[in-house]
Amino acid sequence: MNGAVGIVGIGVDLPADVETAATISQRTGIPEAVVVAKLGIRQKHIAGPDDLPSQMAARAALRALEQAQVDPLDVDLIIYHGSEYKDYFVWSAAAKIQHAIGARNAYAYEIYALCAGAPMALKTARDQMRADASLRHVLLVSAARENDLVDYANERARFMFNFGAGAAAMLLQRDAPANHVLESAVLVDGSFSENVVMPGGGARYGTSQHTLDEQLHTLDVLQLADMRDRLGAVSLPNFVQVIDTALARSGYARADIGLLAVTHMKPSFHHALLDALGLSADQAIYLSDYGHIQSVDQPLILHLAQQQGRLQPGTIVVLAGAGTGYTWAASVLRWGGA
Repeated sequence: MNGAVGIVGIGVDLPADVETAATISQRTGIPEAVVVAKLGIRQKHIAGPDDLPSQMAARAALRALEQAQVDPLDVDLIIYHGSEYKDYFVWSAAAKIQHAIGARNAYAYEIYALCAGAPMALKTARDQMRADASLRHVLLVSAARENDLVDYANERARFMFNFGAGAAAMLLQRDAPANHVLESAVLVDGSFSENVVMPGGGARYGTSQHTLDEQLHTLDVLQLADMRDRLGAVSLPNFVQVIDTALARSGYARADIGLLAVTHMKPSFHHALLDALGLSADQAIYLSDYGHIQSVDQPLILHLAQQQGRLQPGTIVVLAGAGTGYTWAASVLRWGGA
Protein backbone atom coordinates (compact mmCIF):
# COMPACT_ATOMS: atom_id res chain seq x y z
CA MET A 1 0.00 0.00 0.00
CA ASN A 2 3.07 2.25 -0.09
CA GLY A 3 2.54 3.50 3.42
CA ALA A 4 -1.15 4.33 3.04
CA VAL A 5 -2.74 5.29 6.35
CA GLY A 6 -6.28 4.13 7.05
CA ILE A 7 -8.84 4.05 9.85
CA VAL A 8 -9.29 0.50 11.16
CA GLY A 9 -11.32 1.17 14.30
CA ILE A 10 -13.72 3.78 15.70
CA GLY A 11 -14.97 3.92 19.28
CA VAL A 12 -17.43 6.23 21.03
CA ASP A 13 -18.35 6.79 24.66
CA LEU A 14 -21.39 8.86 25.62
CA PRO A 15 -22.60 9.58 29.17
CA ALA A 16 -25.86 7.95 30.18
CA ASP A 17 -27.48 11.18 31.36
CA VAL A 18 -29.17 13.41 28.81
CA GLU A 19 -30.61 16.90 28.88
CA THR A 20 -33.61 17.36 26.60
CA ALA A 21 -34.75 20.43 24.72
CA ALA A 22 -37.55 20.74 27.28
CA THR A 23 -35.04 20.84 30.13
CA ILE A 24 -32.87 23.39 28.32
CA SER A 25 -35.99 25.47 27.78
CA GLN A 26 -36.84 25.35 31.48
CA ARG A 27 -33.32 26.35 32.49
CA THR A 28 -32.89 29.14 29.93
CA GLY A 29 -36.35 30.51 29.34
CA ILE A 30 -35.96 29.87 25.60
CA PRO A 31 -39.09 28.21 24.16
CA GLU A 32 -38.57 24.50 23.51
CA ALA A 33 -39.48 24.90 19.84
CA VAL A 34 -36.74 27.52 19.48
CA VAL A 35 -34.17 25.25 21.16
CA VAL A 36 -34.96 22.58 18.57
CA ALA A 37 -35.34 24.82 15.51
CA LYS A 38 -32.68 27.46 16.15
CA LEU A 39 -30.08 25.68 18.31
CA GLY A 40 -30.59 22.30 16.63
CA ILE A 41 -30.94 20.32 19.84
CA ARG A 42 -33.50 17.66 20.74
CA GLN A 43 -31.24 16.33 23.47
CA LYS A 44 -27.57 16.19 24.44
CA HIS A 45 -25.50 13.96 26.71
CA ILE A 46 -24.32 15.39 30.04
CA ALA A 47 -21.28 14.07 31.91
CA GLY A 48 -21.58 12.59 35.37
CA PRO A 49 -18.93 12.08 38.07
CA ASP A 50 -17.51 8.99 36.33
CA ASP A 51 -17.29 10.76 32.98
CA LEU A 52 -14.03 12.64 33.36
CA PRO A 53 -12.44 13.39 29.97
CA SER A 54 -9.67 10.83 30.47
CA GLN A 55 -12.19 8.16 31.52
CA MET A 56 -14.49 8.74 28.56
CA ALA A 57 -11.53 8.86 26.17
CA ALA A 58 -10.09 5.61 27.53
CA ARG A 59 -13.41 3.82 27.12
CA ALA A 60 -13.75 5.08 23.55
CA ALA A 61 -10.14 4.06 22.81
CA LEU A 62 -10.70 0.50 24.01
CA ARG A 63 -13.80 0.22 21.81
CA ALA A 64 -11.84 1.40 18.77
CA LEU A 65 -9.12 -1.18 19.51
CA GLU A 66 -11.77 -3.88 19.98
CA GLN A 67 -13.37 -3.05 16.65
CA ALA A 68 -9.98 -3.23 14.95
CA GLN A 69 -8.96 -6.35 16.90
CA VAL A 70 -5.70 -4.69 17.86
CA ASP A 71 -4.02 -5.24 21.23
CA PRO A 72 -3.27 -2.09 23.26
CA LEU A 73 0.35 -3.25 23.41
CA ASP A 74 0.54 -2.84 19.62
CA VAL A 75 -0.28 0.88 19.75
CA ASP A 76 2.80 2.99 18.97
CA LEU A 77 1.47 6.48 19.58
CA ILE A 78 -1.53 8.13 21.23
CA ILE A 79 -2.56 11.67 20.27
CA TYR A 80 -5.17 13.39 22.42
CA HIS A 81 -6.95 16.16 20.50
CA GLY A 82 -9.85 16.81 22.85
CA SER A 83 -10.88 19.55 25.21
CA GLU A 84 -8.34 21.56 27.18
CA TYR A 85 -10.85 21.35 30.03
CA LYS A 86 -9.59 18.01 31.36
CA ASP A 87 -9.45 16.19 34.69
CA TYR A 88 -6.84 18.72 35.83
CA PHE A 89 -5.36 21.93 34.48
CA VAL A 90 -1.74 21.93 33.20
CA TRP A 91 -1.87 18.16 32.80
CA SER A 92 -1.45 15.48 30.14
CA ALA A 93 -4.61 13.50 29.55
CA ALA A 94 -2.71 11.60 26.85
CA ALA A 95 -0.38 10.05 29.42
CA LYS A 96 -3.30 9.06 31.64
CA ILE A 97 -5.11 7.45 28.70
CA GLN A 98 -1.97 5.53 27.71
CA HIS A 99 -1.83 4.03 31.21
CA ALA A 100 -5.57 3.45 31.50
CA ILE A 101 -5.82 1.33 28.34
CA GLY A 102 -2.57 -0.57 28.94
CA ALA A 103 -0.78 0.80 25.85
CA ARG A 104 2.56 0.88 27.63
CA ASN A 105 4.57 0.59 24.40
CA ALA A 106 3.06 3.82 23.06
CA TYR A 107 4.26 7.33 23.64
CA ALA A 108 1.60 9.99 23.99
CA TYR A 109 1.11 13.70 23.52
CA GLU A 110 -1.61 16.29 22.91
CA ILE A 111 -2.58 18.77 20.24
CA TYR A 112 -5.26 21.38 20.63
CA ALA A 113 -7.35 23.09 17.95
CA LEU A 114 -10.66 23.18 19.84
CA CYS A 115 -13.55 22.18 17.60
CA ALA A 116 -11.26 21.83 14.56
CA GLY A 117 -9.23 19.19 16.39
CA ALA A 118 -10.34 16.03 14.55
CA PRO A 119 -9.21 16.99 11.03
CA MET A 120 -6.06 18.54 12.51
CA ALA A 121 -5.31 15.30 14.38
CA LEU A 122 -5.81 13.24 11.21
CA LYS A 123 -3.40 15.50 9.34
CA THR A 124 -0.84 15.40 12.14
CA ALA A 125 -0.99 11.62 12.54
CA ARG A 126 -0.91 10.86 8.82
CA ASP A 127 2.03 13.17 8.22
CA GLN A 128 3.93 11.74 11.17
CA MET A 129 3.24 8.15 10.13
CA ARG A 130 4.42 8.83 6.59
CA ALA A 131 7.62 10.36 7.97
CA ASP A 132 8.30 7.68 10.60
CA ALA A 133 8.16 4.06 9.41
CA SER A 134 8.23 2.77 12.99
CA LEU A 135 4.67 3.99 13.58
CA ARG A 136 2.25 1.25 12.62
CA HIS A 137 -0.72 1.98 14.89
CA VAL A 138 -1.62 5.50 16.02
CA LEU A 139 -4.61 6.12 18.26
CA LEU A 140 -6.43 9.45 18.09
CA VAL A 141 -8.58 10.18 21.15
CA SER A 142 -10.84 13.07 22.05
CA ALA A 143 -13.19 13.94 24.88
CA ALA A 144 -15.14 16.96 26.05
CA ARG A 145 -17.60 18.03 28.71
CA GLU A 146 -17.75 21.69 27.78
CA ASN A 147 -21.32 21.87 28.99
CA ASP A 148 -19.76 22.33 32.45
CA LEU A 149 -18.41 25.68 31.25
CA VAL A 150 -21.67 27.14 29.91
CA ASP A 151 -23.74 29.46 32.07
CA TYR A 152 -27.38 29.28 30.95
CA ALA A 153 -27.97 32.69 32.52
CA ASN A 154 -25.45 34.33 30.17
CA GLU A 155 -27.29 35.39 27.01
CA ARG A 156 -23.96 36.16 25.29
CA ALA A 157 -23.19 32.43 25.46
CA ARG A 158 -26.50 31.36 23.92
CA PHE A 159 -24.88 29.86 20.81
CA MET A 160 -22.96 27.51 23.15
CA PHE A 161 -26.09 26.10 24.81
CA ASN A 162 -25.70 23.12 22.46
CA PHE A 163 -22.49 21.96 24.20
CA GLY A 164 -22.65 18.36 25.43
CA ALA A 165 -20.27 15.63 26.57
CA GLY A 166 -18.70 12.47 25.22
CA ALA A 167 -15.58 10.92 23.70
CA ALA A 168 -14.42 9.27 20.51
CA ALA A 169 -11.36 7.46 19.21
CA MET A 170 -9.99 6.51 15.81
CA LEU A 171 -7.26 3.91 15.32
CA LEU A 172 -5.01 4.55 12.31
CA GLN A 173 -2.91 1.83 10.73
CA ARG A 174 0.01 1.97 8.31
CA ASP A 175 -0.58 -0.03 5.10
CA ALA A 176 -4.28 -0.30 5.94
CA PRO A 177 -6.23 -1.94 3.11
CA ALA A 178 -9.15 0.49 3.32
CA ASN A 179 -10.57 3.72 4.74
CA HIS A 180 -7.60 5.80 3.69
CA VAL A 181 -6.82 9.22 5.14
CA LEU A 182 -6.07 11.56 2.25
CA GLU A 183 -5.20 15.25 2.29
CA SER A 184 -6.16 18.13 4.57
CA ALA A 185 -6.35 21.91 4.64
CA VAL A 186 -6.27 24.40 7.52
CA LEU A 187 -6.99 28.12 7.74
CA VAL A 188 -6.50 30.35 10.79
CA ASP A 189 -7.60 33.93 11.44
CA GLY A 190 -6.15 34.95 14.78
CA SER A 191 -7.95 38.28 14.79
CA PHE A 192 -10.82 36.34 16.40
CA SER A 193 -8.58 34.80 19.06
CA GLU A 194 -10.18 36.55 22.05
CA ASN A 195 -13.80 36.52 20.98
CA VAL A 196 -14.66 33.48 23.12
CA VAL A 197 -12.72 32.70 26.28
CA MET A 198 -13.07 31.44 29.82
CA PRO A 199 -11.69 34.57 31.53
CA GLY A 200 -10.78 33.10 34.91
CA GLY A 201 -8.08 30.56 35.68
CA GLY A 202 -5.43 31.50 33.13
CA ALA A 203 -2.32 33.62 33.44
CA ARG A 204 -4.24 36.81 32.69
CA TYR A 205 -6.83 36.37 35.45
CA GLY A 206 -5.48 33.74 37.82
CA THR A 207 -7.98 31.99 40.04
CA SER A 208 -8.83 34.19 43.00
CA GLN A 209 -11.75 35.12 45.17
CA HIS A 210 -12.43 37.91 42.68
CA THR A 211 -12.69 35.57 39.69
CA LEU A 212 -14.98 33.30 41.69
CA ASP A 213 -17.17 36.15 42.87
CA GLU A 214 -17.41 37.55 39.34
CA GLN A 215 -18.19 34.09 37.90
CA LEU A 216 -15.31 34.25 35.44
CA HIS A 217 -14.88 30.48 35.24
CA THR A 218 -17.43 29.85 32.49
CA LEU A 219 -17.19 30.49 28.77
CA ASP A 220 -18.01 34.01 27.72
CA VAL A 221 -18.06 36.11 24.57
CA LEU A 222 -15.90 39.19 25.03
CA GLN A 223 -16.54 40.67 21.59
CA LEU A 224 -20.11 39.73 20.76
CA ALA A 225 -20.71 42.31 18.04
CA ASP A 226 -17.43 41.48 16.30
CA MET A 227 -18.16 37.78 16.40
CA ARG A 228 -21.71 38.22 15.16
CA ASP A 229 -20.92 40.66 12.37
CA ARG A 230 -17.38 40.03 11.18
CA LEU A 231 -17.08 36.29 11.85
CA GLY A 232 -20.42 35.63 10.20
CA ALA A 233 -19.15 37.19 6.99
CA VAL A 234 -16.03 34.99 6.74
CA SER A 235 -16.93 31.67 8.35
CA LEU A 236 -18.95 30.21 5.48
CA PRO A 237 -16.41 31.05 2.73
CA ASN A 238 -13.57 29.82 4.97
CA PHE A 239 -15.35 26.51 5.54
CA VAL A 240 -15.84 26.15 1.79
CA GLN A 241 -12.21 27.08 1.12
CA VAL A 242 -10.66 24.45 3.38
CA ILE A 243 -13.08 21.79 2.13
CA ASP A 244 -12.39 22.62 -1.53
CA THR A 245 -8.63 22.72 -0.92
CA ALA A 246 -8.55 19.40 0.93
CA LEU A 247 -10.63 17.79 -1.83
CA ALA A 248 -8.44 19.20 -4.61
CA ARG A 249 -5.26 18.03 -2.88
CA SER A 250 -6.85 14.56 -2.66
CA GLY A 251 -7.82 14.53 -6.34
CA TYR A 252 -11.53 15.11 -5.79
CA ALA A 253 -14.15 17.87 -6.00
CA ARG A 254 -17.39 18.83 -4.26
CA ALA A 255 -19.42 16.58 -6.55
CA ASP A 256 -17.52 13.57 -5.18
CA ILE A 257 -18.55 14.10 -1.55
CA GLY A 258 -20.60 11.22 -0.22
CA LEU A 259 -20.72 12.31 3.41
CA LEU A 260 -19.91 15.57 5.16
CA ALA A 261 -18.99 15.07 8.83
CA VAL A 262 -18.99 18.60 10.18
CA THR A 263 -19.09 20.33 13.56
CA HIS A 264 -22.56 20.61 15.06
CA MET A 265 -23.76 24.18 14.47
CA LYS A 266 -27.07 25.99 14.31
CA PRO A 267 -29.34 24.49 11.63
CA SER A 268 -29.41 27.64 9.49
CA PHE A 269 -25.62 27.69 9.10
CA HIS A 270 -25.50 23.91 8.58
CA HIS A 271 -27.97 24.17 5.70
CA ALA A 272 -26.17 27.22 4.28
CA LEU A 273 -22.93 25.21 4.20
CA LEU A 274 -24.65 22.29 2.47
CA ASP A 275 -26.13 24.69 -0.09
CA ALA A 276 -22.76 26.34 -0.71
CA LEU A 277 -21.22 22.93 -1.40
CA GLY A 278 -24.13 21.72 -3.52
CA LEU A 279 -24.98 18.94 -1.06
CA SER A 280 -28.32 17.62 0.12
CA ALA A 281 -29.30 17.02 3.74
CA ASP A 282 -28.91 13.26 3.33
CA GLN A 283 -25.22 13.74 2.53
CA ALA A 284 -24.58 14.79 6.12
CA ILE A 285 -25.52 13.64 9.62
CA TYR A 286 -26.80 16.38 11.91
CA LEU A 287 -26.18 15.78 15.62
CA SER A 288 -29.53 16.98 16.96
CA ASP A 289 -29.62 14.13 19.52
CA TYR A 290 -26.04 14.70 20.70
CA GLY A 291 -25.27 18.40 20.51
CA HIS A 292 -21.81 19.80 19.99
CA ILE A 293 -19.04 17.76 21.68
CA GLN A 294 -16.04 19.77 20.48
CA SER A 295 -13.67 17.62 18.37
CA VAL A 296 -15.70 14.48 19.12
CA ASP A 297 -18.30 15.53 16.54
CA GLN A 298 -16.55 14.21 13.42
CA PRO A 299 -15.57 10.71 14.64
CA LEU A 300 -19.02 10.44 16.26
CA ILE A 301 -20.57 11.10 12.85
CA LEU A 302 -18.33 8.41 11.31
CA HIS A 303 -19.50 6.00 14.02
CA LEU A 304 -23.16 6.83 13.33
CA ALA A 305 -22.58 6.51 9.58
CA GLN A 306 -21.15 3.02 10.13
CA GLN A 307 -24.18 2.04 12.19
CA GLN A 308 -26.57 3.41 9.55
CA GLY A 309 -24.79 1.75 6.62
CA ARG A 310 -23.91 5.11 5.10
CA LEU A 311 -20.24 4.27 4.39
CA GLN A 312 -20.01 2.22 1.22
CA PRO A 313 -16.82 1.24 -0.62
CA GLY A 314 -15.57 4.31 -2.43
CA THR A 315 -17.50 6.85 -0.35
CA ILE A 316 -15.62 10.14 -0.12
CA VAL A 317 -15.95 11.57 3.38
CA VAL A 318 -14.98 15.09 4.39
CA LEU A 319 -14.37 15.78 8.07
CA ALA A 320 -14.63 19.51 8.68
CA GLY A 321 -14.57 21.66 11.78
CA ALA A 322 -14.26 25.22 13.00
CA GLY A 323 -12.75 26.09 16.35
CA THR A 324 -12.80 29.38 18.18
CA GLY A 325 -9.54 31.16 17.71
CA TYR A 326 -10.46 30.96 14.81
CA THR A 327 -9.47 27.78 12.94
CA TRP A 328 -11.17 26.08 9.99
CA ALA A 329 -9.92 22.63 8.99
CA ALA A 330 -10.91 19.74 6.73
CA SER A 331 -9.58 16.25 6.00
CA VAL A 332 -10.68 13.82 3.30
CA LEU A 333 -11.21 10.06 3.66
CA ARG A 334 -11.80 7.48 0.95
CA TRP A 335 -13.86 4.74 2.55
CA GLY A 336 -13.47 1.13 1.58
CA GLY A 337 -10.67 -0.38 -0.50
CA ALA A 338 -8.53 1.33 -3.11
